[in-house]
Amino acid sequence: MKLGTFRRAALMLAGTMAAATALAQSAANQAPQAGAGQAGAAQPGGAQTGLDIPQDARFLAKEDPSIRKATAIVNGTVITGTDIDHRMALIRIANGGNIPAEEEQRLRAQVLRNLIDETLQIQAAEAQDMKVEQKDVDSYFSRYAQQFKQTPQQFSAYLRQNGSSETSIKRQIHGELAWSRLQARQIEPFVNVSQEEVQALIERLNAARGTQEFKVSEIFLSATPETAAEARANAQRIVEQLRKGASFRAYARQFSEASTAAVGGDLDWVRAEQLPEALAAAVKQIPVGTVSDPIAIPGGFSIIAVEDTRQFLTADPRDAVLSLKQMTVRFAANTPRPQVEAKVQQLVSTTQSMGGCGGAEAAAQSIGAEIVTNDQVPVRTLPAQMQQSLLGLSIGQATPPFGAVDDRISVLVMCGRDDPAQAREVSFDQVYGQLTEQRVNMRAMRYLRDLRRDAVVDYR
Repeated sequence: MKLGTFRRAALMLAGTMAAATALAQSAANQAPQAGAGQAGAAQPGGAQTGLDIPQDARFLAKEDPSIRKATAIVNGTVITGTDIDHRMALIRIANGGNIPAEEEQRLRAQVLRNLIDETLQIQAAEAQDMKVEQKDVDSYFSRYAQQFKQTPQQFSAYLRQNGSSETSIKRQIHGELAWSRLQARQIEPFVNVSQEEVQALIERLNAARGTQEFKVSEIFLSATPETAAEARANAQRIVEQLRKGASFRAYARQFSEASTAAVGGDLDWVRAEQLPEALAAAVKQIPVGTVSDPIAIPGGFSIIAVEDTRQFLTADPRDAVLSLKQMTVRFAANTPRPQVEAKVQQLVSTTQSMGGCGGAEAAAQSIGAEIVTNDQVPVRTLPAQMQQSLLGLSIGQATPPFGAVDDRISVLVMCGRDDPAQAREVSFDQVYGQLTEQRVNMRAMRYLRDLRRDAVVDYR
């Protein structure tokens, strides 16, 4: 499990500015009501925070809420308005091109905080003589482009067309690589996990065999008691965008403060018992394919998405890997319905009589169908409504037709199936790695907190 929080600042600058302005305006409209003795008295707020803050504290200068500090100098490194604009463009891409006007300033403030953390991480690595080579950044950028089924050059053009840049993505990659290497040198060597701890956990895991586990992704926003209300509001806005269709992985990558941000929030498979109590209750309740409301946990708020479920350490037919051929017939616009129905029937009868996958290419050619082959299709990656249909097929059989009659109709032909092992086992290395990662994450969180505390940040 990866629940540490070592990315991005905890203070919500935009919310703090708005609150300060409200207090200043309120104070300006009130007549003095307390003398010096009252002003200096201990107050509940001071008791909670350890700060000496009078009950009737008044700001001596007003701050215009319409003015936002757009850039910052972090220990001498400049973050420009263009840097923020390019990251904002990535958020627009994740939102299908649109960001509500009321969200613009809040998101810009969040992006600035992210960039400050990123800068601190890069600076900390460089201070330890850990330089990230450009070839490493370029390699990761190429992998990122592949996720969009594009070459690096195509992806760069795509980013420019949408108001961002490859420089922005590469800077983020640079920060992630630098922080990872810093952890490897400054944190991981000092984390100890004993053999006895690993063995004890393996015994508990084996005892839980057959219980339910969940494929979970997370977005974590840190908060202090003073910033909790603003953090919850920010989390709720993210939930609203996700439920409107925004990409969970893109939002996690840009806004999550958990260690899983770099992999789009992916927690992988976890059992409820591995999660904090509030998250454990949520994963058991929310339906697969949905996103939770903001959940309060120690240190902040989490948003989780449950992508799938299965039985822990138990063979599941949906873990099978299939070899499939897809046969597709396409239709011109405004093709008469009788012609479409006749073509679909021809596709069905052809797949039933072609003698299995060996005759698929010739059969497809005979009816003018397209054919695509994929020998490594995990059942779980397919739409839920197709999974059971495919698992019920024998080699050489085809699914019923699917698609849209005004575009194209397809069938899938089963050409092979690799079933999972009867039972999955927990390895020593897996458990050791899991325990180590948890402890590294916690130390990394404290390390970044110290970097923030010691940083000289000049807002412009």
